[in-house]
Amino acid sequence: MKLYDSIGPNPRVVKMFLAEKGIDLPRHNIDLLAGENRKEPYTKVNPHGTTPALEIDEALVIAEITAICEYLEELHPSPPLIGETPMQRAETRMWVRRIDLNIVEPMTNGFRYAEGLGMFKDRVHCIPAAAADLKAIAQEKLTWLDGLIAGRQFIVGDRFTLADILLYAFLDFGTQVGQSLNPANGAITAWFERVKSRASAAASA
Repeated sequence: MKLYDSIGPNPRVVKMFLAEKGIDLPRHNIDLLAGENRKEPYTKVNPHGTTPALEIDEALVIAEITAICEYLEELHPSPPLIGETPMQRAETRMWVRRIDLNIVEPMTNGFRYAEGLGMFKDRVHCIPAAAADLKAIAQEKLTWLDGLIAGRQFIVGDRFTLADILLYAFLDFGTQVGQSLNPANGAITAWFERVKSRASAAASA
């Protein structure tokens, strides 16, 4: 297997997942700033032009971070980062979906339509007028999540999961592009520091 890597929070999710699993894969870096991901030969690997992508062999490539992590979990179930039982896996997937739709998507599009507009305006359909509202939606949902995880060690109770990795990678990215953590969200702030202290957070940076 080979991982097509790049800068950005999406590849970081997979790299942090790999680090937690203790898996080391060969990597090929794709230069996003130069637009290497939007042209051949990379678009033959992943026609969607996004990173990361996991090449299983010459005939099979898996893209999209959740699909990659699900595949790796099935190959390497220990330590479990999605779950050991059907109920645990369903619970983790529920939180991954909530975080992805309610926080990650508005946060990243808010960046693309504002600070990242110079890079993304010729790559995706950008709506600059929506940037501020999208950022506000992400912050509103973080406040919502803050109330739900109060008293928990991680997003899914005492289990460290893909949901934590996904949220951490994007919140850490957000702090670098003008979307800082709200100090009023004490549970999120404490959770963020717990995850930041993990070896996988440094290894994937």
